[in-house]
Amino acid sequence: MLSLSFRLTSLPIMKRQRPKPTPIPPPTPPLSTTKPRSQTHHNPTKKPKPINPPKSKWVSLNLTQSELSLPLTFPTGQTFRWKQTGPLQYTGVVDSHLVSLTHLQNGDVSYCLHHTTTSETSARSALLGFLNVGISLSEIWEVFSASDRRFAELACHLGGARVLRQDPLECLIQFLCSSNNNIKRITKMVDFVSSLGTYLGTVEGLQFHQFPSLDQLASVSEDQLRQAGFGYRAKYIIGTVSALQSKPGGGEEWLASLRNMDLQEVIDALSTLPGVGPKVAACIALFSLDQHHAIPVDTHVWQIATRDLLPELAGVRLTPKLCSRVSEAFVSKYGKYAGWAQTLLFIAELPSQKALLPAHFWSTKEKKSTKTKNG
Repeated sequence: MLSLSFRLTSLPIMKRQRPKPTPIPPPTPPLSTTKPRSQTHHNPTKKPKPINPPKSKWVSLNLTQSELSLPLTFPTGQTFRWKQTGPLQYTGVVDSHLVSLTHLQNGDVSYCLHHTTTSETSARSALLGFLNVGISLSEIWEVFSASDRRFAELACHLGGARVLRQDPLECLIQFLCSSNNNIKRITKMVDFVSSLGTYLGTVEGLQFHQFPSLDQLASVSEDQLRQAGFGYRAKYIIGTVSALQSKPGGGEEWLASLRNMDLQEVIDALSTLPGVGPKVAACIALFSLDQHHAIPVDTHVWQIATRDLLPELAGVRLTPKLCSRVSEAFVSKYGKYAGWAQTLLFIAELPSQKALLPAHFWSTKEKKSTKTKNG
């Protein structure tokens, strides 16, 4: 286990806010549940009969924008299955529920349930779990900001960047696709894999599927994946699916059981799967397995670390041993929710988010970084 020299004291569960009067919600996106005939071959299993709400409507989640910013959470590299279907509106699938999320004019978050195979109550519960609402973002950020002036400054401009709690299998396959890849290609691959699952409907011209089960994933061959543009990742996906199918009790159950283990045990277990290295394992651990202090270390995080946490390593080449040192530095500074802190710092490095920050902020930081390297 990584040493934790700074720990957060017990943090209270986020309190539900009283519903506030809200402006008229945005129009409900149109939903089509008729799948194009050309795609029926992707789903050989019998489709469950959908249970659609009698009348689609927008319902408050009792979440403010400071607790959940959709643009800072969904298109920033945690998941590649949610699509923008309108201004400040994103649509995706949680379990078997097809849902849209949007910000109202006052910033509060509401949702529209388009399709479910169970009930509206189950859908809302699954959505809240997926959004990790048991953790108060404002409270852990307050602790981070008290000990890190730079974090406090970023938080003023990038509030609501939340860590999701995804289905482990879904998260695993997505990050196998992400290896040495760009967002456009990752999304295309994830869309192909998703099409193997049960079709749930179309919103704003975009089709949505329940993420495929292991059996459905096993129905595609390595050659088919290579023809779809997966390249060398095809063998890793096929190998991982096979490895999971051989797990006693089932692969999906095995993945879920990792939520009860220590971080290093989780990393070691995931790294036995084909194509899963330390970075991919840390992503899966943080975004789906309740390992809130997992730190996925790539070149961006390395730059953050050498600029703000380990300046003595500026200019040094990143190695696996140094990845561990970076993780330890983040945990030492931010404690048991270090992965949440790292997520905001990573998002702040994205070109699309830098545009939201004052110009003087980055010019000052970049000059400081250059001075450190040259000094």
